[in-house]
Amino acid sequence: MAHTATYIQALKEAIDEELERDERVFLMGEDVQAGPFGVTGGLVKKYGPERIRNTPISEAGFVGAGLGAAIAGSRPIVEIEFAAMVYMAFDQLVNQIAKTRYMSGNQVSAPVTIRSAVAMGLSAGAQHSDTPHALFTHMPGLKVVVPSGPRDAKGLLKTAIRDDDPVMFLESMALAATKEELPDEEELIPFGRVNVLREGDDLTIVALGSAVPPAAAAADTLQAEGVSVELVDPRSLVPMDWAGLFASARKTGRVVVVDDATPLCSFASEAAASIGEYCFDELKAPVRRVTRENVPVPFSPPMEKHILLNPDKVLDACRSILTLERSV
Repeated sequence: MAHTATYIQALKEAIDEELERDERVFLMGEDVQAGPFGVTGGLVKKYGPERIRNTPISEAGFVGAGLGAAIAGSRPIVEIEFAAMVYMAFDQLVNQIAKTRYMSGNQVSAPVTIRSAVAMGLSAGAQHSDTPHALFTHMPGLKVVVPSGPRDAKGLLKTAIRDDDPVMFLESMALAATKEELPDEEELIPFGRVNVLREGDDLTIVALGSAVPPAAAAADTLQAEGVSVELVDPRSLVPMDWAGLFASARKTGRVVVVDDATPLCSFASEAAASIGEYCFDELKAPVRRVTRENVPVPFSPPMEKHILLNPDKVLDACRSILTLERSV
């Protein structure tokens, strides 16, 4: 059996089920008892203020407290309301949480799940709209997960909460109202396995998180024009299913990587470079990247819309390589 849920409802179901399953799990963050974005609201009535804990506005303080709790045997879910606010806690995240297992000689683990909302596309202004997933992939010791739909959001979050190592879990609020059928039975989705959303032979589009809808819309248009498109969602960036990405790239010979982030040192850059390095002989054209502009996100809705990803930008990149044949 299955039921329909939104992205937000799927996240709430995952947290609720894990709180009920394991008494070591608790949630902490700014105003989590009220529930920013609707994810955690109402949970305090079921689990009480000891397990649904409001914190001061001090990201470094409560992220550090999450690490202490994890080392002491709990499994904290630490919510940072906006992904751009994670910067306030970088020392705790990078020098402490990410390195706990390494610095202790594998004697201590840090089972902390750090959830944070990406508000790109909501006119939230430059200080609330970053999509910083690539920053976290650069830090050894962190797992990085970016779900693109309700089913993945629930299944991957449950996996994150049960993981014995720290996980950065980024939730795109641009996807908040998207709906999908979820199985009624428990489903844990493993990290490091790409999700092939559609199979094709002529072109591969790689997209994750909020980049998936414009990529899917572009794929629909190309499909109607007779182009067989394979759409691949990595889901987790660390660990990355490179074998899955390379298999698709070798199959089609043409790849476009769509990343809802700035272009420099991005996931799109890493994917393009790695595919170019390991699949060079099978490629029929250069790998193309589609990203946001390399600017802070404007508050103005028309200006923000101008820099956002859209299906036309993806289509332009796809069409630019469909007729190319690489000469050696």
